[in-house]
Amino acid sequence: MTPDAAVEPLLRGLVPQVLGALVRRYGHFDAAEDAVQEALLAASLQWPEQGSPADPRAWLITVASRRLTDQLRADAARQRREATAAALALPEDRVAPSADDERTADRDDTLSLLFLCCHPALSPTSQVALTLRAVGGLTTAAIASAFLVPEATMGQRISRAKQRIQVTGIPFRMPRQEEWDRRVAVVLQVLYLIFNEGYTATSGPDLQRTDLTAEAIRLTRTVHDLLPDDGEVAGLLALMLLTNARSAARTQADGTPVPLAEQDRSRWDRATIAEGVQLVTAALARGHAGPYQVQAAIAAVHDEAARADDTDWPQILGLYEVLERLLPSPVVTLNRAVAVGRVHGPRAALDLLETVEADGRMEGHHRLVAVRAHMFEMAGEREAALAHYDAAARLTDSLPERRYLEMRAARLSGPSHSPEQ
Repeated sequence: MTPDAAVEPLLRGLVPQVLGALVRRYGHFDAAEDAVQEALLAASLQWPEQGSPADPRAWLITVASRRLTDQLRADAARQRREATAAALALPEDRVAPSADDERTADRDDTLSLLFLCCHPALSPTSQVALTLRAVGGLTTAAIASAFLVPEATMGQRISRAKQRIQVTGIPFRMPRQEEWDRRVAVVLQVLYLIFNEGYTATSGPDLQRTDLTAEAIRLTRTVHDLLPDDGEVAGLLALMLLTNARSAARTQADGTPVPLAEQDRSRWDRATIAEGVQLVTAALARGHAGPYQVQAAIAAVHDEAARADDTDWPQILGLYEVLERLLPSPVVTLNRAVAVGRVHGPRAALDLLETVEADGRMEGHHRLVAVRAHMFEMAGEREAALAHYDAAARLTDSLPERRYLEMRAARLSGPSHSPEQ
């Protein structure tokens, strides 16, 4: 490994800690981020030749703090020259360095930074974008590419989120005790959304975006390191690991999805599965299971089956019933319907799907139509299955999923098809 290759992952892991330290000490999200980027550039140039310092985080915080205080002083001087010092000049104690600067490097502000990026005052899309930019260290171009929007659009979205933080005066601190559970839940939801978008992209030419799944797992590991006794944090990390362990077997060579029952399980990452199972088992043993822990338990049952036929569907159905009580939603009911079809037969599943359709919240969603198609296929109702596969293919914006659904329809239209049992 070359020095440059060794420095890059170290720097990326330090980004949220250094940025968090500066935002806590000085405020000014935009200016702090610029200062951190300058410090990272200096490190990438100096460390490969001179070697990494004994305390890389302290080095970065010191360099970034100097850049930021220089900039803030320059801004204050400019403001005075423009005769607006009374309205715009920063308080002196927010500009001048103090003894606190030396203690800053001893504190990890990653979690506080995550809470700031996931503040309820920001929209969900802004929370995701700002988390990836500030905590994940991804470039604006990379985030824009992942979500298939122009870089300028994503840049504006991130800028508006930072301005919102500045205008509303959102404090850089850990949540108060009374708001802790709600704020942690928002952080986990943002990380869950990032992972899901990476694991099954909602649109575009690729089924998976491994940069997003990897970043979601990395950030969730960070939160788990900071909150090791939180069962839902452990549950979310376990869910991501148990799900992502199947990635290598999820697609054919041309990118077409391979359903879970047809995947080559020898290609699943058994070490990752073992880690996920250990995490969720330990979390469930503490009691008070939450939705992420239950979802992780479902993923574990799937992953521990050596063959698709060995899957313990009654246990999965029971877990979905628990999940539906904890987190009632049409998506959970849709997933429960799949388990009902395996345990009680496709007709029972189709009856349950009628309630999902009547709910209205998944109207026009390709997954609902695709599951109905699958159940009709299992029931031997070929024409109904074919029509629903065709309809589902037209509804999805994901090109790989569209190819898969069209392939299922084409298989049904052949003369030798026999229904899946």
